This record gives sequence, C-alpha cells and structure tokens, in this order.
Amino acid sequence: MRTLSTIFLVLLFIVLPACTSKQKPKTGEQISAEEMAGSRPNIIFIMADDLGYGDLGCYGQEKIKSINIDRLAADGLRFTQTYAGCTVCAPSRSVLMTGQHTGHTRVRGNFCHVGGTLGYKNNRPRRRLNLFDEDTTVAHVLREAGYRTCLSGKWHIGGYNPDAGPMRRGFDEFYGPLTLTSALHSPGYWPPKWYENEDLIDVPGNQDGQKGYYKTDLITDYAIRFMERNQEDPFFLYIAYSNPHSPFDAPEICPYEKEDWPLEEKIYAAMIYRLDSCVGRIRNALDRLDLSDNTIVFFVSDNGPRSEAQDDQTRVVRFFDSNGPLTGYKRDMYEGGIRVPGMVYWPGKIPAGQTSDVAWYFADFLPTSAALAGAETPVNIDGINLLPYLADPDLNSPERFLYWEFYEPVFQQAVRWKNWKAVRTGLKGDLELYDLSEDIAEQNNVSRENPAVVIAIEEYLEEARVDSEHWIAE
Repeated sequence: MRTLSTIFLVLLFIVLPACTSKQKPKTGEQISAEEMAGSRPNIIFIMADDLGYGDLGCYGQEKIKSINIDRLAADGLRFTQTYAGCTVCAPSRSVLMTGQHTGHTRVRGNFCHVGGTLGYKNNRPRRRLNLFDEDTTVAHVLREAGYRTCLSGKWHIGGYNPDAGPMRRGFDEFYGPLTLTSALHSPGYWPPKWYENEDLIDVPGNQDGQKGYYKTDLITDYAIRFMERNQEDPFFLYIAYSNPHSPFDAPEICPYEKEDWPLEEKIYAAMIYRLDSCVGRIRNALDRLDLSDNTIVFFVSDNGPRSEAQDDQTRVVRFFDSNGPLTGYKRDMYEGGIRVPGMVYWPGKIPAGQTSDVAWYFADFLPTSAALAGAETPVNIDGINLLPYLADPDLNSPERFLYWEFYEPVFQQAVRWKNWKAVRTGLKGDLELYDLSEDIAEQNNVSRENPAVVIAIEEYLEEARVDSEHWIAE
C-alpha cells in the first residue's frame, strides 16, 4: 500500500502543475503575422459616425442593445485603446485614407482657413479642402495590388470639389452622398438623391419629402450587392455609416418605445440599434457567400460622441454615458474625443474572444492593409503594420509617439507615448500631462512631477508636424 501511495503522490505532483497553469482559451486555428502577410484576404472596414467609446455593450453600455457588434467583438479581437485619426470626421478620414497623422495629412479639419473650395453650411460660407490628385490613399494601394475597391457611404474628404470624389481617389465603385455646393449638402437620413459612382440618381421612396429608404439601409444594401458581385476576387470594402451622427432620426424607435426616456434618447438608441442590425446583415452576408474565412473585418468609430456642443446632444450622451470612463467629446483632444471602439474579426486567423491593450490609430490601417495584400507601402506615412499585434494579443504596444492636431476653435495638439498622454493648446502652450495607466479620465495633470517626460514630448513636438498653407497654427 505504501508503494501505491507513493506512486500516486508522485503522479499527482507531476500532473497538478499542468492542470493549474494559466492557459489561454482555445480559439481555433490561428496563424502568425508572417502567414497573414501577403495572404490577400478581402478587407472590410466599417466606420460608425460619432459613436462613443461607451456606446456599445462590449465597452460597458447597459441601456443600448448592440448584439451584433458585441458578437463581432466576442468572435474577434477587441481593442481597448483604438484611436481615431482626429476628433472630427474629415481629418479623421483623411488619416485613415493616407496613413498620415494630422500633422502631415492633407485634410486637417472640417473647414480650412485658406484655399479649398467655397460652399455653405447652415447658410454660412465655409471653405473645405479635399485630397489632392497626388495624395496616395489605401484604395490606390489596394487597387494597384489587384483588389476591387468600393466605398459605400460617407466620403467627406472631397470638400466642395466635385472632382475630388472617391472615384478620383482610388475607388472603383462609390455609393453615397457627396458634400457639394450644388446638391446634397445635408441630405439627412432620407436622401432624395444619391451618387452611384459619379451619377446622381433618385432614391426610390424618398421623393417629395417621403421617408421610404433609410440611409443606413441604403449603404448596407449596396455593400452586400458589391460582395455578391465580387466573390471570386479580393476586394476592399469601406462601409462608412452616418449613425448616430445628428440629426437624431431613425425609422422606428423599437425596441425602446416603452422605455421611460425622453424622445431624443429613444431615437439615439434606435439609431445605434439600426447600425448594429446592419453590421449583423454584413456578417450574415459574409457567411451566406462563404466569404467569412477569407475576410478580415475592422469596426471603429470616426471620433468621440456628440455631433455638436448643444444641450440636447450633451444630455443624450450623458444619459447613456457615451464616453464611458473618458473625459471629453467630439472636438476635444482628451480621450473622450479620440479614443473609440475598435475590433478586428477574422475567423481562424485572429485570436477570438480576447482583448488587446495595444494602442493603435487610423494611420496604421494603410500599412496593415498593404501587408495583407502583399503590396508596397508608401514611404511617407506615419502608421505601422499591425499584423504582429493582431496575431498575438499579448504583445505590448510599440514604443512610439501617436500625434493629433486640430484647429477648431483654436489650435490644439495631443500626443500619446507609452502610458503618457499630453494635451496642449497653442503651439507654445504649456503641456498638460496624464498617466493613463492610473488616470484614464485625465483628471490629474502630472506635468510638474514628470519634467523628463515633458521634455521628451516637447522635443518630439518640435518635429511632429509640418505647416500647412490651408490651416493656421498659432
């Protein structure tokens, strides 16, 4: 008996460490970054508009239902530190398209100080700048690599220039609105006319003030048709929704009609619910067309919540805690203005059901897409290839500076470096410094306690940007 007991104890001590050691959940077959590179999957980039960091269930939202987007996050890789290209939509999209941050990209604000094309917003004359012919976009890079390229939805970096639409900037197909001086300046969510490629067409059901075809459904329907037509060859599909950007408008307010909320809150929640439903339709189409295993899907928002700094919009996003634990909204350089939901889904390739704390921003999308396609990356970009971080969520963030600048109403800059976040108003203003590892809400300015960090960031800022003739930095 003593011999048997001894053998049992020996076996117990051999087996026990293997049973109690920390193991990652199994997520199916995964591949390395080297295997991802050049594998030429379809690439889908889905962008919401003014969706806050805290507006989704997978980021802590408790009132609004986001079942499909939450499932995308659960089946993919959810990032806690995804950053938009800027704190408003035009420069944010310019960063996405060019791989250059706002100190280098062409479009650095919604409205420029000098040049651009004159148009009107809210009956006020304003100037907008567009991407130039010489600006290389991710669509150019992927089309050159043999991808069919399509934008379904919002462009917003063509200014008021009819010759600067997506078809002139690398896209083979376009379906959506253009911001022009002559038409469709502000079509809302029920546009009577819509561009298909470069032809302005009538939208059935939306003539004479009718509300028959919701913009979000229009965008989704075309995206699905594009996938159906391009099943055999690699494609890049950029789906740019407008939800939940103002005006607050939804086809219906279910499933919130019985909630004891003000009407605007119900509509805002319904807009996100409709967005979520359309993301579910995109994913269902991928499954139906047997494209899921060979398609990588990104989902983000273009900036923080609240379209305008108005009382009703502020009330709504506060009601839903749309910026979660973050401080600030759209147009702010604090985390609430630039940190956004971000997830990547690629079944069997990217680890599923995991979370990554890697800090990345829109400038990284172009080099990542180029790596996936086996294409050459332009040399004058600020982003990096994210494939190593998609393959291994346990990797630490690369030690680099992330940079933003914005001009409305005054010049502001922001820098992310390691766990540090710096914000500055004016080219010569004092730096505010925050340790995001301990102060995600940016409540405690620790610049005086960390002079070496301040000096390092100030030295970086000396070379971070180049002047633009179209925007004045003071």
